[in-house]
Amino acid sequence: MQRKKILIVDDTDWNRDLLVQLLEDDYEIAQAVDGEEGVRQAAAERPDLILMDLGMPVMDGWEATRRIKADAALKHIPVIAVTSHAMVGDEISARDAGCDDYIAKPVDETVLMEKIRRLLG
Repeated sequence: MQRKKILIVDDTDWNRDLLVQLLEDDYEIAQAVDGEEGVRQAAAERPDLILMDLGMPVMDGWEATRRIKADAALKHIPVIAVTSHAMVGDEISARDAGCDDYIAKPVDETVLMEKIRRLLG
């Protein structure tokens, strides 16, 4: 059985490394360091799920998610916002941009794995 692929989009090496360590045993991992690269990687890699940081240089996660969800070939890919934007209203903004779910940093590993499993079926 082929492993599901998760694209991690985050500008901070430490955050990406943490997520890779958490997920690499169960999933194939692709990575991007900003939203623009994330959109390109989503198109090239066709991941089964995307973990999207929202606050990034070049292109933020809100815009990257909007572009992914506007692309007919990519819009079916679930996107989980994984972000330090944890103020009231930030989850609503993330969902308005097209995110399918939301988790605040620091990430609760159990909650994240639950969300991933739910979205991947």
